[in-house]
Amino acid sequence: MDENQLQGKMEKSIDSFKHDLGGLRTGRASVDLLAPVMVEAYGQKMPLNQVGSVSVTDNRLLTVQIWDKGMVESVDKAIRESGLGLNPVAEGQTVRIPLPELTEDRRKELIKVARKYAETSRVSIRNLRRDAMDNIKKSQKDGDISEDDSRRLSDRVQEMTDKFVATVDTVLADKEIDIMKV
Repeated sequence: MDENQLQGKMEKSIDSFKHDLGGLRTGRASVDLLAPVMVEAYGQKMPLNQVGSVSVTDNRLLTVQIWDKGMVESVDKAIRESGLGLNPVAEGQTVRIPLPELTEDRRKELIKVARKYAETSRVSIRNLRRDAMDNIKKSQKDGDISEDDSRRLSDRVQEMTDKFVATVDTVLADKEIDIMKV
């Protein structure tokens, strides 16, 4: 496995982690909050952003402008059942979603979820490191690379892994501060 390919995969792991964190509520409204909501539409499940446009009206209010009038009820139901603790209000083809204040307990729960996402990302990065190390050992065993090259490549893979794990930790710390901000 070449270094650029390994780095690309580790970056995808970080991007996935950031995307997961985007779905966690902080003190202010974000369109990413509704990203995981799937709506029953036309006989199948589809992401909310494919049946309407989501926008932030102010710090505590999200608005979904639904394109098909017949989908308003499905969108309302999907948001209520999403587990996000939101109570949408339908007005014509618009669904308004006021965000209630986060309690201290709810903030702590969100931090636990964020830490779980972070650990999943770290495990993913470490698995990529393990696969790369296995490839390096195999190449050395097959005689494709020398012992010195093997050691040098292993060190670079470890440095890359440390860098990406540190990025996960930094992103997590920023999200925790954001969640605890009142």
